[in-house]
Amino acid sequence: MARRSSSQLRRLRSASGSGFTLRPVILPVVAPSATSQGAGLTPTVSEARGTQYFEANIEEARELVAQCAAGSVRGQECANAEVAIVETEGKERFDAFMGR
Repeated sequence: MARRSSSQLRRLRSASGSGFTLRPVILPVVAPSATSQGAGLTPTVSEARGTQYFEANIEEARELVAQCAAGSVRGQECANAEVAIVETEGKERFDAFMGR
């Protein structure tokens, strides 16, 4: 491999540009309007019910956790229901321990 002189290296550097690299610009994707997609065809996504809801409705939380274990339901609600059950059972055990 031939060695290049410093003047050859300077010419190569200046010929290749200023040393700046151009990067592509990434623009946000704009979703088409609902009328063009068929507004009634897509189901609306509701937010997952929180742990406070499941603490107030503990039987529904137990049913949901059973469905999650069976694999018929999944998502954030499974985790929220399980946390509510654990917290409720912990409170019940603490109350029983304290004699309340």
